[in-house]
Amino acid sequence: MKKVGYILLDGCSDRPVPSMNGSTPLETASTPNLDRIALQGTLGRVQTVGRGISPESDIAVFNMLGYSFDKGYPGRGVVESIGAGIEVRDGDLAIRANFATTSGGKIVDRRAGRDMTANDARTLQEELKRIRLPDAEFEFRSTIGHRAVLVIRADKPLSAEISNTDPGYVRLKGFGAAREAKDVEPIQSCKALRSGASSRLAARLVNSFASQAMKILDEAKVNKERKRDGRKPANMLLFRDAGDSLPKLPSFEEKHRYKGVALVEMPAEVGIAMLLGMKMVKAGDPADLAGKARLLEREMKEGTVVYAHIKGPDEFGHDGDAQGKRANIEAIDREFFAPMADLLPESPTIAVSCDHATPCVLKMHSADPVPLLVTGKRATGSTSCRFTERDAKRGPLGMLAGRAVLSKVLASS
Repeated sequence: MKKVGYILLDGCSDRPVPSMNGSTPLETASTPNLDRIALQGTLGRVQTVGRGISPESDIAVFNMLGYSFDKGYPGRGVVESIGAGIEVRDGDLAIRANFATTSGGKIVDRRAGRDMTANDARTLQEELKRIRLPDAEFEFRSTIGHRAVLVIRADKPLSAEISNTDPGYVRLKGFGAAREAKDVEPIQSCKALRSGASSRLAARLVNSFASQAMKILDEAKVNKERKRDGRKPANMLLFRDAGDSLPKLPSFEEKHRYKGVALVEMPAEVGIAMLLGMKMVKAGDPADLAGKARLLEREMKEGTVVYAHIKGPDEFGHDGDAQGKRANIEAIDREFFAPMADLLPESPTIAVSCDHATPCVLKMHSADPVPLLVTGKRATGSTSCRFTERDAKRGPLGMLAGRAVLSKVLASS
């Protein structure tokens, strides 16, 4: 059994960009180290969750680790709450939250300028402890940047069959799928998606929390200072991807017969690793790509799969910044993939793909297939030579479902 490095580039795949003469940021980026790795492997494409589905990262990563959910997905709220260190019991309502900006009764920024400091978020978290819910208790916790989680526990079990209030995502088969959100959206209330009492109660509690939070946040000193400094106030909360139970899943080792290691930074990554019984290694500063490469090399042992999620390209895709995305890809190649390419003489298996595409022309996740690269025996007649959308489309691996990718990778190890 070989050692395996399994790398997902967050939102790296894209569509042709007019300002790049119809090429993508991946195609125009200078990536000599990733090119070296591609010359030792084979390319193909992946539909990470399903045809026509523009997935969030959590459900996409589960699929790319070999776990698909036709039903019974726990919800991103559960995954991130666990990753944030909150206990979640069956019957609790766990939901992902965003600090956002409202003005004139409209949502004007779903991420409150995307410049929330840890101190701002913690201060607002403390302010929100003043909220009172009828016959229920809650734990609200800010995580990273504008992100937060909310867990509500009532006298009766709560149902996750409720709508999102975040206009950027719709609930689909228990998980979140991206939808096109306008620059200014109306404020939405949470609605029960089923007629049962547990669903109606969950929606009422979320709406009560949201309305109380809006009043508290609007009056908060932090937000008055943000407005004074020309920054957007974090004066409302958006909710999405509720869950109400813990999943029962085979561990990573039980499923794949390899030990699994996850290099973790974000709450969703921590939650997934915990639910799959993977060893977790804190990756530290997300900007320290060279440090993450050293951790991956350190953790790769015989019979070990080391999963690394590389942030960066996704945010530039959401901003529609193709030039910034290209520069970010080049930095990843220079700082992360250079040491990966140097490992090739030691004959590890290296697989590279994406959790989803985030095209700059859309500024959101899309359902587009993403490239896949697997090192090992180079397929006879293969003309693929770069990890790009165009080369992957003609790669010998063809089109794979996300849930089948890791088995394919391990079979080549």
